[in-house]
This record gives sequence, C-alpha cells and structure tokens, in this order.
Amino acid sequence: MSWEKEVNELSQRRFLARQQGGKTGIAKQHAKGRLTIRERIEALLDDGSFREHGRATASPVYDDDDEIIEYVPANYVVGFGKVGGRRLVVGGEDFTLKGGSPNAAGLRKSVYAEHLAVQYRVPLVRLLEGGGGSVKGGSKKGGTTGEPVYAEPRFKIIADALSEIPVVSAAMGAVAGFPAGRLVASHFSVMTKYTAQIMIGGPALVERALGVSLSKDELGGAQVHASSGIVDNLANDEYDAFDQVQKFLSYLPNSVWQRTPRIACEDPVDRMEEALLSIVPRAANTAFDMRAIVNMVVDQGSFFEMGAAFGPSQICGFARLDGQPVGVLANDCHYYAGAMTAEAAQKYRRFVETCDTFHVPIVNFVDQPGFMIGPESESAGTIRFGMAAVAAAAQSTIPWAVIQVHKGFGVATAAHYAPGNYVLAWPSVESGALPLEGGVAVAFRKEIADADNPEAKRREFEDKLREGRSPFPRAESFAVHELIDPRETRPMLCEWIDWIQPQLDSLIGPVRFGMRP
Repeated sequence: MSWEKEVNELSQRRFLARQQGGKTGIAKQHAKGRLTIRERIEALLDDGSFREHGRATASPVYDDDDEIIEYVPANYVVGFGKVGGRRLVVGGEDFTLKGGSPNAAGLRKSVYAEHLAVQYRVPLVRLLEGGGGSVKGGSKKGGTTGEPVYAEPRFKIIADALSEIPVVSAAMGAVAGFPAGRLVASHFSVMTKYTAQIMIGGPALVERALGVSLSKDELGGAQVHASSGIVDNLANDEYDAFDQVQKFLSYLPNSVWQRTPRIACEDPVDRMEEALLSIVPRAANTAFDMRAIVNMVVDQGSFFEMGAAFGPSQICGFARLDGQPVGVLANDCHYYAGAMTAEAAQKYRRFVETCDTFHVPIVNFVDQPGFMIGPESESAGTIRFGMAAVAAAAQSTIPWAVIQVHKGFGVATAAHYAPGNYVLAWPSVESGALPLEGGVAVAFRKEIADADNPEAKRREFEDKLREGRSPFPRAESFAVHELIDPRETRPMLCEWIDWIQPQLDSLIGPVRFGMRP
C-alpha cells in the first residue's frame, strides 16, 4: 500500500500556495512598480538558498465531502536563506493576497519569524508591505477567539530579538499598523523612496478619526520619514534596499554569541593622507568636511552611513579598519556647529547601544560644541535625551578610540568617551567647559561692557584664553594618549585594532544595562 495519493495532494497544495494572489494579483503588484514577496526573497538571497517553512500553509475551505473548494495561501512567506554564504531568516507579507493584511495562516507564520531567528541565532530580515488586522470577519460570535490567557505576549519575542540577533526591516510598499511597529523594532531600517509609505493608520482611518484627508505619501512617504527617525535610510528602488540590507549585515555577527566578522584588507594600514594635514581650518568658526576625514581614515569604500537626515549634526555608521568592523561616530559642523540636538542624541544613543549589543568597537571623531541651546532645544527635551546618550557611552563594554579633531565643550562631550578609551588628539583641537566665545561673553560681560572699545576688549580676552586651550599642555600632562600628526590617524588606529583583538574574542553574549534618563 502506497501513500502516493496523499503525496500528490501535498504537491498540489504546495503548488497552490506558490500561486500567491494569482496572475491578476501579481500583475497588479508589478503594475505599481513593486516585486512580489517571493521575487524579493529571491533577489535578496544567494541563488537557490531559500528554504521555506510552511510551504503548504493556507486557509482552505472544504465541501461536505472534505474536498477543497477554495485554497487561500498564507499571505506571509518565511524561511531560511543565505546572504554572502551566511544563513539568516527572511520573511514578509504577500501584498497580492488581501493587501498583506494577515489572514489566519499568514499571521501565525509572521509571528514565527522572530522565534525561528532567535532559536537558531541568525539575523532576521523583514521585507514589509501590508497592513495590520482587519475588522472583516471579526464580529462573528462563537468559536475560539483571542489568545489564551497563559500565552506570552506576541510582542515579547520581537523585543527579545533585538538583544540577541541583528534585525533588519525594509519597507517596500505601504506599511501600516502591526507591520509598521515591526519595522521600527529593528537595528536598521530602509524604505524605498517612490513606492513605500509607513503609517500607524492609513488615510481612511485618519480621515474617519480626525477628519483630515491625506494621501499615503502625505501621511508617511519618504519625504516625511527621511527626517522623522522612523527609518535609517532611503533606497532608490527595491534592489538598492537589498544592497543596503546586505551591506549592513556584513558588519555584524550572526548573533551576540559570535564575535564581529573581520575580513582581509587590501588597503595599506600605513596609508597617510596628506589632505588631513590641512582639512581643519585655522579659523575656529569655519566649517569643514568631517565625512571626508572619516573616509580618508577607514578602509577605502567601507563607510556605510545610517540616518543622515535625522539629527544631522551627528554622523553614525559602520566602516572597517584593517578589515575589522567598527562603529563610526562623528560630528557634522555644518549643522548647529556639530551641537547635540534632541534628535542627534536619540540617534547617538541608539547607535551606541547597537554597537554595544553586538560587540562592535567604536571610533569617535569629536567636534562637539555642546548640547544645542535655545528655546526650541529646551522644548524638545534635549538635556534628557543628551544624558541618555552620555549614559550609553559611559556604560558601554566595547573598546573605544577617540580622535579629538576640533572642539570638545560642555557636558555633551562626555557622550564621546567610554571606559578605557584610546584617545588621540590633533593639533587643531580646542576643549573646555564652554565654547570660548560664549564663555567670554558670560564671564567677562561687565569688563567688556565698561571698555572704551568693547569689541577689542572681547577679542583680547578670547585671544588670551585661547592660548590656554592648546592641546600641548594636555599631551604633556598625559590627558590624552598621544598628540598626533593628523596623517598618522589611520596607522595608529589600525595598530589599536590589533591590540583589541583578544578583547573582541572574549566579548560574547547578551549585554545588560539599566534604566537611562
């Protein structure tokens, strides 16, 4: 006796499950310039590496003879795959079925995605396009409804995953409700510029609740979220989003139980860029290009910036030094002279916590004039977010290298230093309790006001005090490890990378920290 009949039925169910929303649904998806979930998974992963879980999962309808009369596939696809030979879990909504709003089978598979990645200690990539729950079918009486009272909250595994594995989310179309919540519960998120929107509630819900009529793009398009902090980066199209996902993952281990993946480096460790000698102007208030400094120091072509338009006075991203992944922090003096705003502080804290979680060492290029001041800064709660950033740095467990490039003033500067940091200073650095100009205006207000020539008196005080802010006395007092020629920055940092290898070998497992402001 054979089981051929049942096996044939299984094959038929698997075939039906792969039909998604049918030819019509797939055609509609393509007409809007978007790939289907299965096409996305294929484009992201190494060829032939996808191993789907729940290939026959569906919501079937049977007749009285137990024959299938309708077969609706689960509208969430999930499974293992590989990127660059490294295993991960990938999943996402099938928008061709019910607009991605989860059917019963799809919801169960979507909840499974985090469990699968955490169980096997591999990264999770979500390719999101869909809404949350629907009121359709929710008013029927009878039957079993809701989760049992003893079940763990559905969101617990989503929160737990952030402390154990790299989590990446990409918004490929309209993302609302539960999927939008999932998107922000990530270490890195990206949205396509022209086809994606991210919303708590869509236009119909907003109009009904608030009487405000807006399109999806007006509510949550790229022009909104480029600077909202909801996503880290924008992508020109879906393929650009896949490239960014792959690049982000290349800097991180598979889980907190592995060390960061160092690779071979062809960029000479003793490379010294002549342009670094003159890139910082002598005029204290003249802006310069901090990103150019970063790119001249790290392995060529390795800098991957995140969140450039949110809190733009703070630069965050990953790079490599002699093949070792590092987190890069730097100030952009083109925005508020590099001051730490409320948004910049939130970005800073989140990035430090990501590096600490996955044991990625940090290299910090400092040009910090302090917390942003003024009425807008006060109303934004800058000091609270700023002190949370300070706490994240002070409690981090990873190696830090600090390059004092230009300014270092006030309490905000404390966010740039961690226990055991390796401190290098450039001759261009100036530090103190307050920026010189503001400090003189406050401390010598009466003397300046009473002078025959207040402007000349102000300059006299500033010039005299600036002499005392030279980095040479700090180097002589061993307040920094070395005062260096800026051109020496890369060679010295690459040496430091070798020094910290034994420490990185021992830094594995979850990181714990307590409450922060």
